[in-house]
Amino acid sequence: MAEITATLIKDLRERTGAGMADCKKALQEVEGDMDKAVDFLRKKGLAKAAKKAGREASEGVVTSYIHAGGRIGVLVEINCETDFVARNEDFVGFTRDVAMQIAAMNPQVVRKEEVSEETVAKEREIRIEQAKVDPKNAGKPEAVLGKIIEGQISKWLKEIALLDQPFVKDPNKTIEQIQQELVAKIGENIKIRRFARFELGEGLEKKKGDDFATEVAKVAGLA
Repeated sequence: MAEITATLIKDLRERTGAGMADCKKALQEVEGDMDKAVDFLRKKGLAKAAKKAGREASEGVVTSYIHAGGRIGVLVEINCETDFVARNEDFVGFTRDVAMQIAAMNPQVVRKEEVSEETVAKEREIRIEQAKVDPKNAGKPEAVLGKIIEGQISKWLKEIALLDQPFVKDPNKTIEQIQQELVAKIGENIKIRRFARFELGEGLEKKKGDDFATEVAKVAGLA
């Protein structure tokens, strides 16, 4: 068991925004394992966030992000309950991070529930046809293929839904988890309402270059 030091408690508090006493208790509960302590506090934070989820969030900001060179532009509206929180440093930082996430990962919707049944059905149809001509699937029962396809659809929905995407600055957390941690920290409901992403020459043939997520990470000083 790792020693529960003041430094360890401080590090956990900085990672989660939880109180010092809660951080100490979490570390004691998981015998000093930092990652498990984060999960422990996140679960508590999720419970707090759930209580606030039904409260009206009609304040907030519209934040913009322009990638270096003007290649990518993002506008995102994120709501909170009061204009005071809209000016909060943590809230403002979150909105900037979300805008950068959208630029880097190109989500199609905020949450997967926004994807229409028609779109899901079309994607499923395409993947079924692809599976039929894939030699790796030869001889597999239809029930097995069906499970494979549904697994692919589930993964695809998570890839295109902003809240389910891994955070570019910390892939161990999703955007939704980052949002819920902020809700627990500041005590107000927060919602990512909508966004628009523009890419220079979108739809036109482009020359290949670095992976855009890598480029964004470089600009952010993360790579």
